[in-house]
Amino acid sequence: MDYLKSLNPQQREAVEHTDGPVMIIAGAGSGKTRVLTYRIAHLIHAKGVDAFNILSLTFTNKAAAEMKHRIESLAGLDARNTWMGTFHSVFAKILRVEAQKIGYPSNFTIYDSDDSKSLIRTLVKELRLDDKVYKPSVVLSRISGAKNRLISWQTYQNDPFVKADDEAAMKPRLGEIYQRYQDRLFKAGAMDFDDLLFNTNVLFRDHLDVLNKYQHRFKYVMVDEFQDTNLSQYLITKKLAATHQNICVVGDDAQSIYAFRGADIQNILNFEKDYPDLFVVKLEQNYRSTKTIVEAANSIIDKNKAQLKKLVWTSNPEGDLIELIKATSDNEEGRIVANTIFEEKNNKKLNNSDFAILYRTNSQSRSMEEALRKLNLTYKIVGGLSFYQRKEIKDLMAYMRFTVNPADEEAFKRIINYPKRGIGDTSVDKILVSAYEHDIPLWDVVNNAHSFLGGKAGNSVIDFSTMIKAFQIEVERKDAFEAASSIAKQSGLLRELYEDKTIEGLNRYENVQELLNAIKEYVDNPENPEKSLGAFLQEIALLSDNDQDKDKTDAITLMTIHSSKGLEFKQVFVVGMEEDLFPSQMMMQSREDLEEERRLFYVATTRAMDKLYLTYALTRYRYGRLLNCEPSRFLEEVDPACIKVNKRMTSREMPGAFRSEGLPGSSGFIGIKKQPETRMATTMKLHDPGPDFKPSNTNNLKAEQLVEHPKFGFGKVQKIETEGLNRKATIQFEHFGEKTLLLSFAKLRIID
Repeated sequence: MDYLKSLNPQQREAVEHTDGPVMIIAGAGSGKTRVLTYRIAHLIHAKGVDAFNILSLTFTNKAAAEMKHRIESLAGLDARNTWMGTFHSVFAKILRVEAQKIGYPSNFTIYDSDDSKSLIRTLVKELRLDDKVYKPSVVLSRISGAKNRLISWQTYQNDPFVKADDEAAMKPRLGEIYQRYQDRLFKAGAMDFDDLLFNTNVLFRDHLDVLNKYQHRFKYVMVDEFQDTNLSQYLITKKLAATHQNICVVGDDAQSIYAFRGADIQNILNFEKDYPDLFVVKLEQNYRSTKTIVEAANSIIDKNKAQLKKLVWTSNPEGDLIELIKATSDNEEGRIVANTIFEEKNNKKLNNSDFAILYRTNSQSRSMEEALRKLNLTYKIVGGLSFYQRKEIKDLMAYMRFTVNPADEEAFKRIINYPKRGIGDTSVDKILVSAYEHDIPLWDVVNNAHSFLGGKAGNSVIDFSTMIKAFQIEVERKDAFEAASSIAKQSGLLRELYEDKTIEGLNRYENVQELLNAIKEYVDNPENPEKSLGAFLQEIALLSDNDQDKDKTDAITLMTIHSSKGLEFKQVFVVGMEEDLFPSQMMMQSREDLEEERRLFYVATTRAMDKLYLTYALTRYRYGRLLNCEPSRFLEEVDPACIKVNKRMTSREMPGAFRSEGLPGSSGFIGIKKQPETRMATTMKLHDPGPDFKPSNTNNLKAEQLVEHPKFGFGKVQKIETEGLNRKATIQFEHFGEKTLLLSFAKLRIID
């Protein structure tokens, strides 16, 4: 077939081997999306498989939409019938149909993290717990981790190890909060993001007839970014593919960077154990980057022990050496990066969109933003406050959510007194407590407010319920755009925003108009057969950060490395290459953590097509304090033959791998000439603490005491200083020299 001729032999093998279990190990820039697209087109066009029988799980809805269009051009309009999308969107679709079997309404609400945190805040208050101990984000993270490992609240509360963990963390009532959280979600007819997967597992476990139906429907199952799946996602996929065994997983263990979200790299490393007759294809030719960048990336990932071995190569040109830039401070780092972009843009006639600045943490964007603004360079931040997280958008969305699902407690709390209608917090609490204590739906209490509230507040709540009933009639009769426009006007929300004539008020009013435009666009799109408000709300609830980026402005992209996954840019700056920042101080307690950080560095380097810059600063403001920094150990792991070093770096200041005698320094940068055989960069080995290592209480730590650190090994305390609430210790370590550590963060074992 013609389209197969454009594939290299390995890609073609991956496309044509359609039956049985297949694992495609796809190196960075190896044409993975093309292979997935052609594979589905081949199934439909050449093998005659009905598109309805193909399930393809992708990383973002945006990627799924793009793939569908490409498949259509190859296999015709029938490709639209493929079940394609993220795990969450595909299984939300199944749950809409089957939800009543597990006790949920088919119009269940999907809570985002803000809704979940608000509910947890309410529960902590009701239980009279300390909200500084039971922080909503920490509690939600703990619950999310449990759900991703398929631990229900019942199992959580009965597990002695989990209980011991919570008690050690001074949060012994986490299990009780988890139970109440799930109970309130259920009563609100709501699921959070993790429930979409957890409840799909429950549905398939308890209703074999439903599982059997989808097993026979999905004759071919494909999973993209398999290295990022968690236990819950893998078990669903495995169950669905159990009948036909036509499961194809695509991924790259070297790009597994989401352990903090529950992703389990063992899924890809151990896939062969589950499928002994597995057919493995390795896509090793990189089409994205220069030889220099590919070789540098290989030298980085080679240091990881836990990996599926492959050798990524490219026939692209050699390209420029990677530039290593040292700055005296984070502000100077920002200035150097901005100036370099300005010069490269002009010299090479590049667009702003050809550049990306990647960092380990969002807080690093400040110095970059300031420097870019001074040079009038347009930029955008990915992962900042998204359109759908703005207050005015969430307010109107809450009206729509409550209209569709009047059990939605979080939506109710948001809109009951906005715009103001004389219903105070006390009245709202009474309504919620009445629903909870009498075990009746929230909507029943609202409709019978006079039985629970007296006077003016009761009348106002009845008026509110009458308004919502009118909205519900509109939703039944009209499409999403007409219903949403009516709700925006009749709720008083549009008028409230219109009357605020400040610049901020006008912006908020325009944002709501933009939301209505988005709903109109959704209704007018022929690819959306379901035009109801409920369908639109589900679509929005399932958007990821990448899906929401509709900004067409020519802008430099600033983002965390995690957010950059799957993207590519002509020139990439990886900034903040310093110890305790990258690798992160929080990710140095085990080899597994450090290997995940190294994979993150690998992802960062492989985003670059033509030119890569690595920068670090000698001083940086962190936690409101000016700290001295040292270059990241990862810099020593890059093949030195791929690097050129800024001329202002003295031999003493260079990371060890780049020190060399007699390097010419008269030009702008020192070029390190490539040798046929390059000495691999050496790294100082981390200390390996014994199994009995247990951090001591350092409240009474004194100078001259001997200590052990899990990373730096043994050392002697030189001095103790106190700044405000922070105590820090200066310690002389045997192999790592002098370090100043914050005692609230450092894990030290006192030896004497």
